[in-house]
Amino acid sequence: MLRRVGIGVLAAVVLFAMPAQADTIDVNGVTRTFIMMPAPTKPAPLVIVLHGKTQRGADMVTRTSWPLIARRDSFAVVFPDGLNNAWADARSDARRAGRGPPEGTDDVAFIAALVDRFVKNGTADPRRIYITGISNGGAMAMTLACARADLFAAAASVIMNLTDESAAGCHPSHPLPMLLMNGTVDPLIPYDGGRGSSYFAADGFWSTAKTLAFWRSIDGCEAGDVGATDLPDRNPHDESTVTQITSRCPKGHDVVLYRVNGGGHRMPGHFPDAHFPKLANGLLGPQNGDIDGADTIWAFFSRFP
Repeated sequence: MLRRVGIGVLAAVVLFAMPAQADTIDVNGVTRTFIMMPAPTKPAPLVIVLHGKTQRGADMVTRTSWPLIARRDSFAVVFPDGLNNAWADARSDARRAGRGPPEGTDDVAFIAALVDRFVKNGTADPRRIYITGISNGGAMAMTLACARADLFAAAASVIMNLTDESAAGCHPSHPLPMLLMNGTVDPLIPYDGGRGSSYFAADGFWSTAKTLAFWRSIDGCEAGDVGATDLPDRNPHDESTVTQITSRCPKGHDVVLYRVNGGGHRMPGHFPDAHFPKLANGLLGPQNGDIDGADTIWAFFSRFP
């Protein structure tokens, strides 16, 4: 795991971790933007990181450890931008809180076009491409796992559950390893399903248990938890702990849940995920500091070439 160092030091490391390249790509006549951080060697594993609603790819660069992990382990990472700071995942408009992307937005085509570009130019190893996202980006990551499993070696969704619509439209071409990471006191995406406690929450979410069972079924796993391991409480001041819940699955089809006990609508990490942490705690709930979300997800991804 990442060492805990000062916020200023981490910010400097992120800034100089690897060259960030802002770029564009045309998708169905629409100019789409993204930030690319290539690996020192080619081809390399590629992780696509999808931001949450109201955010941009640049927020994932500065508010998560993905740039640090990518530099440490020599993989490429791309941070795409959703239109209107949102993603057109498989949920219906009624299941979305706040402003969505423009009508007709095809984000499956956008991410597929990015994969195609980076495979063709030799940046990405086509056998080691991974998709992950947080909140609305987590919903989009699951949408891509359903619609274009052929592109990815594994997927991970943070602070998001399925809905009836997104599950009904999910027919992956083959099983895909899946990691879920959800907080039990999330006011926007309720751990037990339904509607969150926040004024800004939408209704109709499945519970995390039902979402986990769905992915177990997709991947041919046995029903029910195989093991629940309480991870070390490395940060006793963060009001939360983490339990790793595993599944019994065919080889290479792993499904795992990181349940953040007392965790809110936040990406676990070792430095703040918001400019105003106290305000974020009040609106979104606690951010866990026992694990680093990006580091944990990459450890999962790296097992599946």
